[in-house]
Amino acid sequence: MARKRNLVQTLGYTRTSSETNVGADKDSEKRQRAAIERFAKHGGFAVVAWFSDPAVSGADPIETRPGFSALLDRIENNGVRTVIVEDASRFARDLVAQELGVLMLIRRGMRVITASGDDLTEATDPSRIMMRQIAGSFAQYEKARLVRKLREARERSGKLGGRKSYAEAKPETVALAKQLRGQGKSWAKISKALFAQGHATARRKPYVRSAVRAMLGCR
Repeated sequence: MARKRNLVQTLGYTRTSSETNVGADKDSEKRQRAAIERFAKHGGFAVVAWFSDPAVSGADPIETRPGFSALLDRIENNGVRTVIVEDASRFARDLVAQELGVLMLIRRGMRVITASGDDLTEATDPSRIMMRQIAGSFAQYEKARLVRKLREARERSGKLGGRKSYAEAKPETVALAKQLRGQGKSWAKISKALFAQGHATARRKPYVRSAVRAMLGCR
């Protein structure tokens, strides 16, 4: 009596890039599933769950895909450590996106195998190692660039929506303060003179010395 093989549990992943190829009766997804199931049958695997990203571009980042995000959740919740795809382009057509996705799975102890038997997570090929390093560096650069861009946007927003300068809000007050300073008056005397001529804070109080200094651009 032949001994029954212990099948390795695996997940199947499909991706279609066009709305015209979406649906169980469409050629693209059917073809992908058939290729994955055929490889699994002959390779000693059992597909225990399917995940799909219909009408998703192969250049889209792996982590933004709903189907692939669900696959990652499944990986983190059980012991399945293998994913089978039809070919590398189904995983990601863009090389950088592909290698970043592979890195993501390698860090989770995963294997990604194509229906032709190519192990995309193979870690001894020098060219693949180089590409993953480049992809990782590129992702780090993009993240740093985005952080800087958001910070600069916040700073611009703060300047546009923040408090106006004395020169913008109180031009007459600033002009008089400059005139008084030109006469050699001290900060305290300038404050008193401004108040005497009706130049006061919103609370109708005399300007403090630091405010007078700020009007004239002094620190």
